[in-house]
Amino acid sequence: MFTQKPLCLLNLTSLDIQGFLHNNAFMELEIHEYQSSILRELLFKPKAKFSDLNKKDISSDLFTFHLNKLVKDGLVVKESGAYTLSTEGKEFANRMDTDSLRQEKQGKIAVALHAIRKRNGKTEMLVHQRLKEPFYGWYGSHTGKIRWGENPLEAAKREFLEETGLTGDFVHKGITHIFHVHKDGRFLEDKYFWVYRIENVKGELKEEIEEGKNIWMDEKKFRKLKNTFANYDEIVEVIDSKKLVYLERKWIVDSY
Repeated sequence: MFTQKPLCLLNLTSLDIQGFLHNNAFMELEIHEYQSSILRELLFKPKAKFSDLNKKDISSDLFTFHLNKLVKDGLVVKESGAYTLSTEGKEFANRMDTDSLRQEKQGKIAVALHAIRKRNGKTEMLVHQRLKEPFYGWYGSHTGKIRWGENPLEAAKREFLEETGLTGDFVHKGITHIFHVHKDGRFLEDKYFWVYRIENVKGELKEEIEEGKNIWMDEKKFRKLKNTFANYDEIVEVIDSKKLVYLERKWIVDSY
């Protein structure tokens, strides 16, 4: 189960959305400590010679292997006998702690989608029951990662069509920042969600996909659910807001 710890709620007049969207695909690379050492040297010494970079006192053949691997991966460029960081290499190395030589972990970015419709005089919300780990069987909004090069609206439309078969009118309502922390103190997840309200929904609903089930339900039915990522009032607080909202929540998790 979740124990909720609200952190803050802000009404925002504008958001620099692109400032959050820097999820470079190169950040997924895992590199050897010798390669990290080379990147560190190039942060402080652009256009370094081969001999300038070997600070680990390893054999020339082994050092050459690791340096060539960085060139092959596109993180380092060799020009006129000197080595320098590529554009991607600068970004990768800039996220590295220069003392520990490890990549700094950063929060994930995704979209959270709340489709709304009127049926028989009642407002219904499209709810997704998750049928994959983690949180198998839990209920909540449709969510999905924002891909490299995508803006949030493009990601929202793509994810909604893929997961439900539907389209609609998307209204950005704000950003929620969610921390998942295990009850034993372990930090599990750190996610930013661009939240969209979706109206005038069109198309034929995919009631079940591999990842879970899609169910239209009214407020009364939703409030009876167990294992929900957010309660009804929290959802409405964001999607009915007249202003862009920034909301932070910490969830203490019994299981994951």
